[in-house]
Amino acid sequence: MKAFYYRLLTEDGRRTSGFVRLAVERDFSARLWLERNRNGVVLGLYRLPRWLSGLFSSNGGFLTSGISKEDVAGLLRDLAVMTAAGVPMLEALQAIAEEYEYADNPRIAGVARSLINDLDSGASVTEAFNRHADIFPETVLNLIAIGDEIGAIDRVLMEGSEHMERIARMGRSSRRALIYPAFVFAAIFAAAAFWVFYVIPKLSELFRQMHVELPAVTRYVLDIADWLTAHWGMVVILAIVLIIGPILAIKLSKRFRHGLYRLAHRLPVARVIVRSSGMAFISEYLALLITAGLDMIRSLGVMERAISDEFYRAKIARVRNVVMRGERLGPAMRQTGGFPAMAIRMITVGEETGTLDRQLRHLAREYRQRFDHVMESLGEIIRPLVILIAGALFIIMIIALLLPVYQLVKQAVAIPGG
Repeated sequence: MKAFYYRLLTEDGRRTSGFVRLAVERDFSARLWLERNRNGVVLGLYRLPRWLSGLFSSNGGFLTSGISKEDVAGLLRDLAVMTAAGVPMLEALQAIAEEYEYADNPRIAGVARSLINDLDSGASVTEAFNRHADIFPETVLNLIAIGDEIGAIDRVLMEGSEHMERIARMGRSSRRALIYPAFVFAAIFAAAAFWVFYVIPKLSELFRQMHVELPAVTRYVLDIADWLTAHWGMVVILAIVLIIGPILAIKLSKRFRHGLYRLAHRLPVARVIVRSSGMAFISEYLALLITAGLDMIRSLGVMERAISDEFYRAKIARVRNVVMRGERLGPAMRQTGGFPAMAIRMITVGEETGTLDRQLRHLAREYRQRFDHVMESLGEIIRPLVILIAGALFIIMIIALLLPVYQLVKQAVAIPGG
């Protein structure tokens, strides 16, 4: 996939610009695609360096708004319902495009219209979806290829939609657990910035003029505030680097991601979260692919490319190598290590009894429930912890600033009596 920045003159005379990723070999092909799908004339087209292409993905890129998993799942579900009812694929996509345009979701409408254009140009259903690999996960693309081959496209579309909805629900659980602490810490930092850059400098000047003897905690707070005020530019730059730097490192450095996931698999609470989410993902994907008809080696190859957890990606690659030598999945996972004993045992039983897909679905459901439970518990633990941190900071500020004020009041009361 190549990333482009474009400037476009639309049919109604407006100038627009943006970023797009396309599976094209030549810039000319990208220009034709933009003019056909954006209904305008391309004024400028610039190919971005390869290391930047991952930042502009239409499916969660760092610098683009992206298309959510929920929206993609909705498109697949609508398409599955209509094709199961006997509506031809092109008519179904046309209806979806019109519906999403009416619902003010032009991105999904654009995806539907692009699929229509691809099918109109002679591409098969599999080829049309494969041209949008930055929107549809590889597992869904493989399911569509199998469904197109065996004539069960409606069934695999529904399975892909349900799978993406389950993955999206896990993501929502994670975000719900982090929304409250993120909001509280943002409020704390905003209040701290107001005190540091506005209130404390005025109080500091007052204390110096009144020659108040300051307690040690007050001197520390005033010194920190003075330093932050004097170096506020460097503080802002450092904060931006600390926020954006890790995000860029995660997106651009495979080695950094691998180290981060290895660390997460060793830390107490993080280990439970990444293991539950990773095993739910692995079990779900393998169950879908095996049920659809892929052999184990191909399924593991798809899994290796699709999984985002670099720790488990390395493990899956090793498992695949062992399976290619003739070993079954359960013993291969036991030999590789790093997988829960319960999962290995259930997979082994499934292979011995011919119910592997059923055992994998049981595992996926169990680990999703564990993940949801852990995230709910984590949210309950984080709330009082955040309150304690906020309360401690508030108490420190009150003690540091009220003690000198109390000294001033004592001086003011003592002067008339003197």
